[in-house]
Amino acid sequence: MTISRRNLVKGGAAGAAFSVPSILRGQTAPSAKRTVKMQNGNITNFDPYSNSTYHTVDHGLAIYDMLFALDSKFTPQPQMVGKWRVSEDKKTYTFELRDGLGFHDGTSVTAADCVASIRRWGQTASGKLVMERTRDVSKKDDKTFTVALREPLELLVDQMASSTSYLLFIMREKDADRPPTQPVTTHIGSGPFKFNEALFRPGVRYIYDRNEKYVPRQESPSGLAGGKIVKVDRANWESLNDVQTALAALQAGELDFVSDPLAEFYPMIENDPNLVLEDLHKSGDNYYLGINFLQKPFDNVKARQALLHLVDQDAYMRVLNPNPKYNRPITSLFGTDTPYVNDVNTGWYKKGGDPEKAKQLLKEAGYAGEKVIILQPANWLQGSNVAQLLALTLRNIGVNTELAPSNWAALVERLSNKGGVESGGWSIFPTSAIDIGFGAPLSAEQLVMNGTARGWRKNDEYEALRAQWADSALEERKVLARKMQSLWWDTVGFVFLGQTITPIARRKTLTGLISYPALLPMWNMQQGA
Repeated sequence: MTISRRNLVKGGAAGAAFSVPSILRGQTAPSAKRTVKMQNGNITNFDPYSNSTYHTVDHGLAIYDMLFALDSKFTPQPQMVGKWRVSEDKKTYTFELRDGLGFHDGTSVTAADCVASIRRWGQTASGKLVMERTRDVSKKDDKTFTVALREPLELLVDQMASSTSYLLFIMREKDADRPPTQPVTTHIGSGPFKFNEALFRPGVRYIYDRNEKYVPRQESPSGLAGGKIVKVDRANWESLNDVQTALAALQAGELDFVSDPLAEFYPMIENDPNLVLEDLHKSGDNYYLGINFLQKPFDNVKARQALLHLVDQDAYMRVLNPNPKYNRPITSLFGTDTPYVNDVNTGWYKKGGDPEKAKQLLKEAGYAGEKVIILQPANWLQGSNVAQLLALTLRNIGVNTELAPSNWAALVERLSNKGGVESGGWSIFPTSAIDIGFGAPLSAEQLVMNGTARGWRKNDEYEALRAQWADSALEERKVLARKMQSLWWDTVGFVFLGQTITPIARRKTLTGLISYPALLPMWNMQQGA
């Protein structure tokens, strides 16, 4: 999923023991059975159609609901939909909402809300293909709506259930009736939790209360699907920027969950009888370098190929996670654990990289000392470290390199600048996405090569193949994947740095957490079970 990164935290040095942080000591003690305190990242934009970072989507999962959702086997299951049918010509889908759906403001969820939400989602990278094939989305009655297609789209429901990039959350019509570039600032959904505005402290604390009027489905919870049964009264989401502070609170019982403990703390967590280090998400984060195709030197394909040969994935993975047990290299465009992983056109991979080959390719590209600006996300520890290692590596082969530190929000804003580096532009930036997203080229923004994605990468032949994905069966997609991968590495759409798995840390008394790649559903968890 191009939900760009796992965490935005500043880490401290590991120690044998931590002091209990006063920031948490001064808070009202949580109810032992009915409140969960969790450390997760900061949210700067709450609108899941304007921002696809993990933390924004976690927020979306709590307060919104979906028409369909993927279960633990990544199979679409109805969620808000009660019944649905498809016309004989496969061009008209009719959906009927299930009973009991209501927004947090007391109004009922209607077909009009669904129509507006689908149209808004259709303006995102995830929904664009659906809307290109759609003739009309319209309300039939208060509980029924239709999607009329210009041509059949077998993957319509799969796309509506997709958890890659922008999820199809249902908003009130008056909130959804705007483009994604205009963020929604209210927090009214129909999901299992309600956002507590009164206790909200921007950048510090996000409080979610159980929606007592939410009617869950009868099925058992599975992935993002099934019955979303909330077993606590409140979930306190603390945005603690210091890992030591968070882990001290976890040890002291003032936190129940830490989303991203750094690797140097793993032994301490594993040796604490009250804590559990768990691979909750069951999917690695794939780190890669985004490249600006418009500006020198990387407007030249040979310069991009130089980066491909220069990168020593083992070195970057040691920076990302010094524990090799959680790391592995990536050579396939389609990640490591998706059905489409293949080895076509991967001869560039060499353990340790190949700096001499990189120097040769830069020379062939006509590199003449142009400044290369690496965007450095100062409030994302892993991304900042990667940027520094890259700068050193490029300087070692004679590239005029400069780091541009900023927070992540400012970095994202700068990515839209198409100008040269002298005009506030950029050359390279580090980012990551969950492995499962690399198997979804129709939804994952990082797999788009039409000149609109970050970096403005473009290959029309690749895009023609990607367009065939929607109408292909599994085995046909595997063939397409091989052809697409060959073109991708010829063009060098981005450069992989490696994959690392980030376990979570929790107290043993916190149970029932839903396992799902990258995301953190808060239903089903409970205390002391």
